[in-house]
Amino acid sequence: MNTPPAALTPLAAKVTLRGHRSFRAFLTGESASLVGTAVHGVALPALAILHLKATPGQIALLAFLAQLPTFVLALPAGAVIDRHDKRTVLVVTNLGAAAVVAVIPAAAVLGTLSMPVLYAVALALGAVTVLHQAAAIAIVPQLVEPGLLQKANSRIGAAFGAADTAGTYLGTAVVALVGAGRAFALDSASYLLSAWCATRIRTAPAPPSTRARRRMSVEIWEGLVYVARTPLVRPLVLCLAGTGFGSALTSTFWAFHLLTTVKTGTTGLGVIMGVSGAGCLAGPLAAPRIVRRFGPGRVLIAGFAMYPLMSVPLLFAGPGPIWLLVLSLAGGLQLAAAACAGTTQRSVSWGVSDLSHRSSLVPVKGVRAVLC
Repeated sequence: MNTPPAALTPLAAKVTLRGHRSFRAFLTGESASLVGTAVHGVALPALAILHLKATPGQIALLAFLAQLPTFVLALPAGAVIDRHDKRTVLVVTNLGAAAVVAVIPAAAVLGTLSMPVLYAVALALGAVTVLHQAAAIAIVPQLVEPGLLQKANSRIGAAFGAADTAGTYLGTAVVALVGAGRAFALDSASYLLSAWCATRIRTAPAPPSTRARRRMSVEIWEGLVYVARTPLVRPLVLCLAGTGFGSALTSTFWAFHLLTTVKTGTTGLGVIMGVSGAGCLAGPLAAPRIVRRFGPGRVLIAGFAMYPLMSVPLLFAGPGPIWLLVLSLAGGLQLAAAACAGTTQRSVSWGVSDLSHRSSLVPVKGVRAVLC
């Protein structure tokens, strides 16, 4: 009979998430930073498009620079995170993100804000975020036992959805009151709060590794080979890559299209983003029940299918309250499906990674470098 990993043994007697103080600290901190990120999401397009009069080419460059670190660092990030204490990575990346974001309100106050400043912030913040997200994903299995991963994922998704919705509406109000440039100060403060919460996390020491440390490139290559040869993992990774690529293409000009063609204004943009964030809350809450009823495979297929379908109304939208309602509902359904599929995907990924580690099929670092 399989025995639980040593890092999870102290938690084995717990059957609910209520007593997991470190998990609560993690959830609080990540939710706080997401509130700030949602404010960022409202303030950035308003600042670039409405105040700095950015052209479509400039918006495309801004989006490219924000996503470039993901393309360059996604694979090595998983291997890097497994070589360092994850709590320390969370604290350091939060402090780094706070410093980077603080550049925008400082430049706004000094009157030096420009698109090149936004480019630099997008590139630096993207790099920090890749490392932070890799650590955030990898640390959860150290905070709860395997039997609670699905419930933990559901709780994470629900909290993030609530934080995203609250942050979006808060961002809309803050932009209206103090201006888009100064609104980023709230985002910076949220990262500081998240860093403090990360210092409250306690994890059991990991068992000593019996494997000699090898080059990072070797571990990443082993992870890629494993993914390519594993029937369960290969289609999951391909679907995630395809969906992520399509989502990046549409999101590049999403806010630009809403503000310039659909003419929603900052308030309308905030309403659409807020309702969409409510979908992020509903999806994870429903995920455990839906997975139990239909199975993870069907849930993943339905989520991946619904995500692009809910983008269709944007192709025909025009000014007016009716289209604002339609786009809000479509966004809510889209992100509900994505969040439901996302929580399921993480549970499947962690399960495969843990099984691989236990059966010594492949070093777990290589698997996480790809899956995370």
